[in-house]
Amino acid sequence: MIYTLTLNPSIDYIVNLNSFETGALNRMDDSAMYPGGKGINVSRVLKRLGVHNCALGFIGGWPGQYIEESIRREGIEAQFTKIQAPTRINIKLKTDLETEINAAGPMITLKEQKELIQTIESLTSDDWLVLAGSIPKSLPATFYEEVVSISKKKSIPTVVDVSGDYIHSLLKYRPFLLKPNHHELGEWFDVKIQSKQEVVFYAEKLVEMGAQNVIVSMAGNGAIFVNESDVFIGNVPKGKVQNSVGAGDSLVGGFLAEYIATNSFEKAFQVGIASGSATAFSHDLCEEKEVNELKSHVHITKWK
Repeated sequence: MIYTLTLNPSIDYIVNLNSFETGALNRMDDSAMYPGGKGINVSRVLKRLGVHNCALGFIGGWPGQYIEESIRREGIEAQFTKIQAPTRINIKLKTDLETEINAAGPMITLKEQKELIQTIESLTSDDWLVLAGSIPKSLPATFYEEVVSISKKKSIPTVVDVSGDYIHSLLKYRPFLLKPNHHELGEWFDVKIQSKQEVVFYAEKLVEMGAQNVIVSMAGNGAIFVNESDVFIGNVPKGKVQNSVGAGDSLVGGFLAEYIATNSFEKAFQVGIASGSATAFSHDLCEEKEVNELKSHVHITKWK
């Protein structure tokens, strides 16, 4: 079973307007609510690609109930840890520009933290664990390290898609996959990355430091895959970007779904890019039909 972990989930409230004026009354054209959070996005993409999975994390109040009910309706299992504080609601304002207003995470007690750790300790070496998203301020900065150390002891392959300096503390546990974008990669090494050569250089450093595989997404410039033996580069197919939210999560979901099916890094990388692109070209997360249509337009080549 694949488990996704979202420590700071949300309801994403999508608001569409033709125009927006600050300091004035604005009327929306339409709106929608979706269960949000990077790990939950990965779960939703995995399910749409035919991979059964289970979502973990903290949820509370009616927003948490809404999230759990929504993903269960999509056929995703849920083993959330219930907390007293309500789950956050994020606003995604879509006009001619896309603006995000993200709420702070809820307060999580030590008892609630221990409950989630007990759930993770129940996983086995037959499982996979995806860590994605931010750590709420009420959790210690070492929380992900505690989770990854448990995974390492139990031989659970771990996929890591998180930002923040604490990434360096996770590398010694040899995560199966690390998925930064090029901005995050630069922040980790305190440099500004401006070329694909620099992406490869610093991704290889992450492999030297412990990551088994690294995918660096570069928005419209494609993505690069690096491990000890291979470096692949993949293009992004042509299309009109409708939605940047969840594209990186979709890349992770698509990669993992295909890798588990074929055990091929190259094929998984191709499907991952197609999945991320399909999400970017639609108003919600990608569908399997869209991924399959784009897959042939993603070309994977070896880095010279």
